[in-house]
Amino acid sequence: MYYQHPFVRHSSHTASQTRSKPNIVRVSGEGKIAVQPNQSIVTLGVSTEDQELQKAQDNNAQAIANIKIALNNIGILDQQIRTADFSIFPQYDFVDGKQVFRGYKVEHVLGITVENIENTGLVVDTAVDSGANLVRGITFEIESQSLYYQQALTLAVMDAYKKAETIAAALKVQLVGTPLSVTEGAFDFERPVPFQPAAFVKSEASTPIQPGTIDITSRVTAEFMYYS
Repeated sequence: MYYQHPFVRHSSHTASQTRSKPNIVRVSGEGKIAVQPNQSIVTLGVSTEDQELQKAQDNNAQAIANIKIALNNIGILDQQIRTADFSIFPQYDFVDGKQVFRGYKVEHVLGITVENIENTGLVVDTAVDSGANLVRGITFEIESQSLYYQQALTLAVMDAYKKAETIAAALKVQLVGTPLSVTEGAFDFERPVPFQPAAFVKSEASTPIQPGTIDITSRVTAEFMYYS
């Protein structure tokens, strides 16, 4: 009968365990896609001043009503127009070092959603021609952000897997393709720089609008098992 020395048997078993012991590699992945915006939000309004508050409010309300009618006439619906800000400020002058009441300033700012982004310049021009004297800017949006984010997330997972494959190949080890875990990280929506008020000047030519693209970035961290 053959008996293996206990020490030798233990040593052989340990070596076998070492060769088959699973190891873990952690990698990060990033996915980015550039998407053309398909709608814009124009922020503009009216500022009026008068010594009498009621008159300043009435003048402002009339100007806003004119703007809404003009926007309706070019296809902007009432539900696409909302009040973004409304404020009343007392105005003062300083005369001989003293504060002298001048009147009231009323500002009413609208947020206008333009579903057809090509009409953004037309919306700005129409509002300015109808009495808007405040143009705060334009931001560009994507209607279905979650759809594009899922695409970026898929790219991030693929990127993490490719990194794990590269590491395994460099180490000459066997990678298990199914990850042990995948953790979703922070994501970014990098929008084009908004148009600033200085960009808009009332003129005969239509206001040129260049929306650019929105970069959507997704990140993941994944853990893969490999055998040496």
